Amino acid sequence: MKRTSSFLVALFIGSSLFAQTLDLPAPQKSGGMPLMDALAKRSTARAFDSKDLSPQQLSSLLWAAFGINRPDGKRTAPSARNYQETDIYVLLKQGAYVYAAKSNKLDLVLAEDIQVLGGTQAFVKDAPVTLVFVADLSKMGKGSNEDKKNTANIDVGYISQNVYLFCASEGLVTGARGSVDRTALGQKLKLRSDQMIVLAQSVGYPKP
Repeated sequence: MKRTSSFLVALFIGSSLFAQTLDLPAPQKSGGMPLMDALAKRSTARAFDSKDLSPQQLSSLLWAAFGINRPDGKRTAPSARNYQETDIYVLLKQGAYVYAAKSNKLDLVLAEDIQVLGGTQAFVKDAPVTLVFVADLSKMGKGSNEDKKNTANIDVGYISQNVYLFCASEGLVTGARGSVDRTALGQKLKLRSDQMIVLAQSVGYPKP
């Protein structure tokens, strides 16, 4: 897949810098590395090159993670009782967004670079993309908050593994972590009390 030298120029051409909604190109749903090869290459990275991903790569990454893959609206990762309670927040240099799977768009949450809040480790600031998986417990019906949180943790695990396999296939690197200042990041993302940050996961090119 052809790389772009400037994600900012490619993604924002024809629109304002902090547009409320950013249209993504259609995800690439075919091709890629055979599954067993991707599994053999799956690994966790703790160092990232600062080079930006292209809009096409970002679109395909988000679709692979938790996009819609069937006409009935079901997704590339399972969720308990099809609650689909996980929202993917996307931290980029130019702002924080939330992925709208149905419309294949990014909706602006905050026009500010808060990537440093995507984790407590130093390498986090270098990765061009950090995904933050947020469980909306209000979508999960009745039951105790403890049961909902346990279920949400499992569901995010499926999504995170999809990201790992996509990155292995795409020649990208990734690393998931639970070490996040949930209070500070949650405030910046304007999360409600019934929304829970489960995991963060950085994506980028390998550091030379």
